[in-house]
Amino acid sequence: MKRATRIPTRRTTTTKRLAGAVAAALLAFAGSAAAGPTITFGKEGSLTFNYSFQGWAQDRGYTSSTDSGRQTDFFLRRNRLTFSGQYNDLVGFYANIDAPSDSRGGDDDKSIFFRDAYITVDHSDELRFIVGRFKNAFTRENLEACFDPLTMDRAEVMSYTPWGGSRDTGVAMWGNLADGRFQYKVMASDGREGAEVAKDSPRLTGRVHVSLLDPEFDFGYRGTYLGTRRVLTIGAAYDYQKSVAYRDFVGKSDTVDYKAWTADVFFEQPTSAGTITASAAVTRFDTGKAHFGLSPDPNLPATTDLEGWYVKAGYLLPGKVGPGRVQVFGRHERSEYNLPSGYRDQKWDGIGVHYLIDGQLLKVSFEAAQVKFDVQNPTNPSQRDYKQYTLGLQFIF
Repeated sequence: MKRATRIPTRRTTTTKRLAGAVAAALLAFAGSAAAGPTITFGKEGSLTFNYSFQGWAQDRGYTSSTDSGRQTDFFLRRNRLTFSGQYNDLVGFYANIDAPSDSRGGDDDKSIFFRDAYITVDHSDELRFIVGRFKNAFTRENLEACFDPLTMDRAEVMSYTPWGGSRDTGVAMWGNLADGRFQYKVMASDGREGAEVAKDSPRLTGRVHVSLLDPEFDFGYRGTYLGTRRVLTIGAAYDYQKSVAYRDFVGKSDTVDYKAWTADVFFEQPTSAGTITASAAVTRFDTGKAHFGLSPDPNLPATTDLEGWYVKAGYLLPGKVGPGRVQVFGRHERSEYNLPSGYRDQKWDGIGVHYLIDGQLLKVSFEAAQVKFDVQNPTNPSQRDYKQYTLGLQFIF
């Protein structure tokens, strides 16, 4: 089963244009781009089905002086059914149904919901539109396909923005210029809504990247291309929403805006001795230290004033080891929440290995991680130092 290819930079026929639009829908956001069963209708219509599975076994042991307990958990990290395709030459669609983290922590009845549901309008390589619920365009880490990670999973903290997590509902305009060397994304979305918000304003996000080697054409990224491309991409983004919170929540006064910026770099170089992959990013969320206000909003996410960075690296061995290939990886993350308690500030170090039986379509992964907190929380074991071991199986059809 072949994976969908990148969006071409030139289209000279309707067929090429349609193929590029289908690739955009498959690759844009939510996962690895394996082409499953496809139904065609009319002259230009198509509908493709995909199933994606990640099952994890995880053991966590607390190492702080206040708690020496352990916990073991078996759960479905991701469990998705995807529908994607084309209505015609111009308009495409994408939706996926997810039941994430089922059985995690004893929760065996996780709800099933639409994680993504959007329409694409593919005018040209330089001008495309997305309307619906889809990944926010802020960080590279969030835009990396969760079934194509370099490490076991995305960065633990900095993947997601305070408002809406990984997705938001709105409209985006994006495109590739200069034969794909330069990409832009602009997005307007809901952001934070509800009675806690001082003023109902749209969330505005802008992102650009420059590809110095092989271009990265798609709206989303991959954590590794498994040696199929030579990539050096530098990106930056800005995120803003006006009057998202009160520093004095009881008195409904002293409003604050949300501002965030990020910068990142991604590198992959295949050689005869194997493939080297590395990435790094720095991120800063700023909501005016709303947690330190006279009467802070009790519903403020802990990440509203987060700042942090990460570095990741991987090495894909040349050739096969048995029926598959071996990729080793490591990562370091540093997160500071700027909360009054200081409990959540942490360092994350992890090393691991992927055994790629059929690329990302079928693989087994293992990671050993150590998390250290600047201040141990005496009442919450999850915010005390711990070591964690994760074994995962990924399957995509």
